[in-house]
Amino acid sequence: MALEAYRRKRRFDRTSEPKGAARPRRRAKKLRFVVQKHGARRLHYDFRLEWGGVLLSWAVPKGPSLDPRVKRLAVRVEDHPLEYAQFEGVIPAGEYGGGTVMIWDRGTWSPDDPDVAEHLDRGELAFTLNGAKLTGGWALVRTRGYRSGESWLLIKRRDGAASTRDITAAEPRSVASDRLLAEIALAEGGDVRRAAAADPPPSKRSAGR
Repeated sequence: MALEAYRRKRRFDRTSEPKGAARPRRRAKKLRFVVQKHGARRLHYDFRLEWGGVLLSWAVPKGPSLDPRVKRLAVRVEDHPLEYAQFEGVIPAGEYGGGTVMIWDRGTWSPDDPDVAEHLDRGELAFTLNGAKLTGGWALVRTRGYRSGESWLLIKRRDGAASTRDITAAEPRSVASDRLLAEIALAEGGDVRRAAAADPPPSKRSAGR
C-alpha cells in the first residue's frame, strides 16, 4: 500500500492529520511502532509498524492482548505517513475516521527476520516490541475471512512479558500526554460524550498517574 490511498481519503484543509513528507526519511536504525486508541464510529486500536518509509497499519477492534491464548482480529488498512506516530487529537466529525485519537503506546520494534516484505507476503510476521505498555515477542498472522487479504490476527508470544492482565483496561491513559480519551476530546473540541464512553469508569482511571 502507498500513501496515495491515505491521502485520497482525507481532506487536509479540514483535518489536522499529517499529509506526510514528499520524500520519506531513510530507514532508521531503530524502527518505531505506535498504537493509537481511536474513538471513531466504532472504538478500535490502530497498530502501526514503521517499515519502508511508512507506517504499516492494522485496525484492532478489541485492542492488543498480553495473553498468548487470545488472538485479536487485526484488519490491514492503508499505510500511514511516519508523522502519524505523533498524532494525538481530534479528527472532525464528518471526516474519514472522525473521532478522538490517543497515542496509547509507542516505542521501537524489530523483526525476527530482516526480510519483512517476504513475511508480509507470506502472511506471517514475527517481531519484538519495546514499548511503554507492550513488550516482548508478538506475531501478525494473516487469515481467511472478514476480507480477502486484509484479515490478520495479532498474537502475543509466550515469554516473560505475557500475562492475563487486561492491559487496555489497566492502562487507559496516553503515553504522550497522560490524558484519557475524554480529556483529549474536551481540550481539542471533540465529542466528549462519545470519547468518555470508551474510557474506563472513574474508579479505574488512576493508571498512568
